[in-house]
Amino acid sequence: LFIETQLSEGKGELKLTGNLGNVMKESASTALTYLEANCKKVDIAPELFNKKDIHIHVPEGAVPKDGPSAGITMLSALASAFTGRKIKPYLAMTGEITLRGQVLPVGGIKEKVLAARRAGLKEIIMCWQNEKDVEEINPQYIKGIKLHYVKNMQQVLDLALT
Repeated sequence: LFIETQLSEGKGELKLTGNLGNVMKESASTALTYLEANCKKVDIAPELFNKKDIHIHVPEGAVPKDGPSAGITMLSALASAFTGRKIKPYLAMTGEITLRGQVLPVGGIKEKVLAARRAGLKEIIMCWQNEKDVEEINPQYIKGIKLHYVKNMQQVLDLALT
């Protein structure tokens, strides 16, 4: 799943496009609220949240997408747009987020890790509580992939942004 984010002059409005379900919309809103509340930690000028409109687009609109798994990806995309720092290439991530900055576990880890491998990705960020799910995957299938297990959103940003 790819997520695109664009900032434009405006009043701080959030626009979401793509075939997104309610949970993904909530993840985008949660990520934006977290960034706004913690903008100084992430080197974002607070006034930008009132001067920029934010557009998040998830391509492949014909395929419905929903669930909490894209929370840390939404956060990373927004942080990248606001800071101008790029997200590392060949990086996958999955995890639910909270307003307090925690990263929560998600389901379908085996499928997501194997899909990342097939796509040629080299690193994956996920909740520390999903490590037990990765341990169930045959090690030969994930050889060469660097796995990062995180507890909070600051750790995600430290790993994801260049």
